[in-house]
Amino acid sequence: MARAIENWGATAAEAATGFPCDRLLPDADVALFRAVDVAAPAATTFRWLCQLRVAPYSYDAIDNFGKPSPRALTPGLERLEAGQRFMRIFRLAGFEPGRSLTLVTASRLFGRVACTYAALPAGPERSRIVVKMLVAYRPFTRLVHPAFAAGDLVMMRRQLLNLAALAAA
Repeated sequence: MARAIENWGATAAEAATGFPCDRLLPDADVALFRAVDVAAPAATTFRWLCQLRVAPYSYDAIDNFGKPSPRALTPGLERLEAGQRFMRIFRLAGFEPGRSLTLVTASRLFGRVACTYAALPAGPERSRIVVKMLVAYRPFTRLVHPAFAAGDLVMMRRQLLNLAALAAA
């Protein structure tokens, strides 16, 4: 599979780093990485990651039933508790305040998914969003991996670019 489908934007060092999702899905069939630069401090970027509780920030017509994702921070979303719902299909499995969110879900079609969204400092007033997604496919769905990974890339690329732009604004 093309490297760009499995890793969009993450450096080799970021892809080699351990993430909290690694503990939740050690038997994963695949790891996908997505990353983007953000012209905002990590604390601001993390606050925008918390917005994923209320919207996916990708293509709203497709994954948010046509409802626009909020363009301003929603007060209180940074108050996190395990089990909270994110982007309709995920649950918060854990978090590092100001740094990362780890989400899990199980899909009848694709299997189990665990992912960590991290807001990492990248210099003064700059940060990076780095996402590691682990997938443990159901036995009969391994064949859909290329389609799953490509679809995820399209959707998450838009999501990360939107979040980066909003954090920088």
